[in-house]
Amino acid sequence: MPGEPVRTPANPPGLRDIPFPLPKVSPAEKRRARSLAALLAEHYPGAHCELHFNSPVELLVATILSAQATDAGVNKATPALFRAFPTPADYAAATPERIEPYIRSIGLYRNKAKSIHAAMTEIRDRFDGQVPQTMDELLTLRGVARKTANVVLGNAFGINVGFVVDTHIQRLAQRFDLVPQGASVDATERRLMVLMPRQHWCDLSHQIIWHGRRVCTARVRQCQDHPICQKFGRCCEAR
Repeated sequence: MPGEPVRTPANPPGLRDIPFPLPKVSPAEKRRARSLAALLAEHYPGAHCELHFNSPVELLVATILSAQATDAGVNKATPALFRAFPTPADYAAATPERIEPYIRSIGLYRNKAKSIHAAMTEIRDRFDGQVPQTMDELLTLRGVARKTANVVLGNAFGINVGFVVDTHIQRLAQRFDLVPQGASVDATERRLMVLMPRQHWCDLSHQIIWHGRRVCTARVRQCQDHPICQKFGRCCEAR
């Protein structure tokens, strides 16, 4: 009827709190994805976030810095940065120009300094100096998109409301036939949320990333004999 609100289909049980519709997948697709998840857990039981941090604030800053940069590069810069600015109030009391020298070795450092300063100012003024623990609140901070928010929520708070999609996960999700070739980041995240067990989203993101960094890399074929790629992979040639 005209004027009635548009209703989206209900998401599957366990995902009813997700505020957008998720795609439908077949039972066979889900079984295959869960088998892949079990094999990833078997091969990478110690997979973890490779950004160094000791608090949610440090993880948020490090994740903002990690955009288009390596974790190793970020980890080299953050010890001095974290000593100079131990709290959101310290960042907020500074200026982007004062933050810049600590992160000059990282790409896009001027824009990232502005994002960190603005985000920390918001955390000081709006969130009582505490990193917010909801997706909606995190997305109001400058420099924070869904990937960054998912990293912080999953690793700092153990909250799974989305699936991290970085360049490795985007690549491997296609190689593993979890998503169509050429799928967008948003489409990849939504399919992974349906396919993979929610309680393991954060751990699985690290396990996929570790496989993508160590074995099924972007340019060098090293995985033709690896059990994971033998069973689930495709298109694992050098590009």
